[in-house]
Amino acid sequence: MNKIKVMSVFGTRPEAIKMAPLVKKLENDERFESIVCVTAQHREMLDSVLEMFKIKPQYDLNIMAHGQTIIDISNKVLKGVDEVIKECKPNIVLVHGDTSTTLNGALAAFYNKIPVGHVEAGLRSYDIYSPFPEEANRKLTGAIATLHFAPTKTNEENLLSEGINKEKIYVTGNTVIDALLSVVDNNHVFEEMALNNIDFENKKIILLTTHRRENWGVPMKNIFSAIIELVNQNEDVEVVFPMHKNPSIRELAYTYFNEYKQRIHLIEPLEYVEFANLMAKVYLIMTDSGGIQEEAPALGKPVMVLRTETERPEAVESGTVKLAGIEKDRIVDVANKLINYKEAYKTMTQAANPYGDGMACSRIIEVIAEKVHILRGGI
Repeated sequence: MNKIKVMSVFGTRPEAIKMAPLVKKLENDERFESIVCVTAQHREMLDSVLEMFKIKPQYDLNIMAHGQTIIDISNKVLKGVDEVIKECKPNIVLVHGDTSTTLNGALAAFYNKIPVGHVEAGLRSYDIYSPFPEEANRKLTGAIATLHFAPTKTNEENLLSEGINKEKIYVTGNTVIDALLSVVDNNHVFEEMALNNIDFENKKIILLTTHRRENWGVPMKNIFSAIIELVNQNEDVEVVFPMHKNPSIRELAYTYFNEYKQRIHLIEPLEYVEFANLMAKVYLIMTDSGGIQEEAPALGKPVMVLRTETERPEAVESGTVKLAGIEKDRIVDVANKLINYKEAYKTMTQAANPYGDGMACSRIIEVIAEKVHILRGGI
């Protein structure tokens, strides 16, 4: 029997992290021929993940350009993936999540009548402009996907409510947990030397990440002001902020935090292994990232979401995440309760992670193997 040709398409660091363990399992399973096509929507950050997981793409579209727009990215991905599909003729194309690579990679497969497997399907915020353009990308990808690999039952319910056939939905857990558990090491020594000098044992270290478009401007200023107030109010609190590459965010961070260098540590973005092990050591995480809301609970770390809504409501419902919003007073209030009240903190650290057990990739490839006879005939 011929091997099943599975083509994985991704282009950003978060996609690469979540697809890497799936690609490695496909590579090591004799039933499959694994084909990797990267768009390099994020060049530098993508390459670091590929190197870490020892993934060598057969196709690299290398689309990244300074100042590119969503339309620029979409045009390049659609055309580039179309050409790759015509050359390698896969049995199924896998895309992940909600990026412009995701949507346009799926469209290219659809236009070639190749089945699409959507990894991390069914997340919804129900606000088409937040996160932007990710919410729309997810919904549109879901509309043309063949197999929907939903991390949670909530995601499955979202898809069912949109008319997706239940027989095409598979609840697998999230592949990010597979990736995370493979790299965290209690004895990890950081390459970023500044981190090795931080007293994680005796200080309450907050990890801050913020970069989303909807938080640019006033919301970001509110977040930074809240951080300063928390540091001023709590002598045992320090903050680590791996700054996004966006120049506006970095300039604002330097402006706000310049006087607090001893307690607010501004560092460069971290490679995935470094970041995962940093999450494992900190006391509390404050973020507007989607993926961190899934990863941190697997490490027993409370997460404050610096957004007004989340497409991961099961994390809020399970108690591993609190929606802190983007107003200064609200952020300070939520953080202070976790910093100063042991029971509030303990409740979050002991809540069950709703995103799985680290076996998502195994479940996904078994579904693909089981459905191969259908896939080869087209769905």
